[in-house]
Amino acid sequence: MTVDLDLTVVGSINADITAITHRLPAAGETVGGGRLVHSPGGKGANQASAAARLGARTRMIGAVGSDAAGAAMTQALQSAGVGTDGIAVVDSGTGTALIMVDAAGENQIAVCEGANAHVSIAECEFGAQETVLTQLEVSMDLITELSHTVPGRFVINAAPALPLPAEVVEVVERADLIIVNESEYDLLPQLRDAKLVAITYGSRGSGLYEYGREVAFAEALPRRPVSTVGAGDAFCAALTIALAAGYSRQRSLAVANAVGAEAVMDPNAQPEFHRLEHYLQSTTTTETTT
Repeated sequence: MTVDLDLTVVGSINADITAITHRLPAAGETVGGGRLVHSPGGKGANQASAAARLGARTRMIGAVGSDAAGAAMTQALQSAGVGTDGIAVVDSGTGTALIMVDAAGENQIAVCEGANAHVSIAECEFGAQETVLTQLEVSMDLITELSHTVPGRFVINAAPALPLPAEVVEVVERADLIIVNESEYDLLPQLRDAKLVAITYGSRGSGLYEYGREVAFAEALPRRPVSTVGAGDAFCAALTIALAAGYSRQRSLAVANAVGAEAVMDPNAQPEFHRLEHYLQSTTTTETTT
């Protein structure tokens, strides 16, 4: 089943270099016995990959370097079914994320933006029926430009957590949906009165808040995580397309939780997913009136 939805993801594309260890090191400590994994990543690319695999017609706007990593990241998106004509090849190294994951799936991540600093929408057009999803791994200037340019549904995943300058109030007001985890929400006081905010609470589930008032909540599915690196991105993709496709807020949250729960069972940031219909069927009995 293909979701009858056009989605454009404007955001980061990274090559992930992951060390999997039994525990995360403390400051100044070395932990041995790790296993090294190279895989595609970047919050933007992760979300685009998930959305395409869930069945949305998805294109990616981003930037990679003219290096082997850039070619590999673009190929990974194409393999997921993402349109890549909007990915620029620039004179800079492809973005890289250095990740450590422990036996419980917890992680530490350092991101080197590289080509992501050069993402541009100068030659892009957006349709009125098109949903646009972005994140904070691209510049705030670009996100502000998007808020003025996008005529249709505009969604921001306000991650990684960055203090937002006061002048971005208009960006918050423009967004149809802002997605954060609870730590990010605490760092962003501008979101208290936002139009619609989704907050993830890890093992406790997720909620939707309209101008600060809870309007939906869905319990998390119990899982023992292998890695949480791509779970938030999978949640963002699923929630964005479920809401845009017209499903209720409660059902959309439950579906997003189910997709996120599947993502934590995979060590890669861009795992395989079923079509959205699969998760809609599995959450039918959890539907409640909101």
